[in-house]
Amino acid sequence: MRLPRSGAGWTIAVFGVLAVLLGALGLVWPEAQLRMLGFEVPQTRAPGDYTGTFLTASSMASFNMGVYYLLAVATEWRAFYRFTVVFRLVTFTVFTLTVLADVAPDRFIGVALWEGVGAVATAIGLRWDARRSSGRDGSAPTPTDSQFSGVAGGVGSGSAAAGPAASAGTDR
Repeated sequence: MRLPRSGAGWTIAVFGVLAVLLGALGLVWPEAQLRMLGFEVPQTRAPGDYTGTFLTASSMASFNMGVYYLLAVATEWRAFYRFTVVFRLVTFTVFTLTVLADVAPDRFIGVALWEGVGAVATAIGLRWDARRSSGRDGSAPTPTDSQFSGVAGGVGSGSAAAGPAASAGTDR
């Protein structure tokens, strides 16, 4: 797995790793996950209580989502980064309203804040990356994926001389 190549990529990678780890925790040790979220963990559950089933589904979704985020980092899928900003802000809003409506315990606001802070961090990372790539922050521009299209192995200066055609017929 490659390290992130951008500021926004680092924010997505951190979220992805934590989503995988917390999803795995919920699958392996659901009681710890419930306690972290501020939910009660009774000794026995009443018939018809599907807390365990819901936690398993949520944990598996978290695990899978973390893998998706890490795949986005590995491919530097910037459209996905932008998409997450919008929907993490929606998630922040829904989770906050859930706490304010007394549907979830007050500690659950931590989950809402995690989503909101993550969305803002990724938005800032995207902005910082855009400024860096245009050279407006005083640093040298960084290469973008479009500069590398058609270049062998995805590396090089972006000139035609670095591509496969440059070596054609030189093995004679």
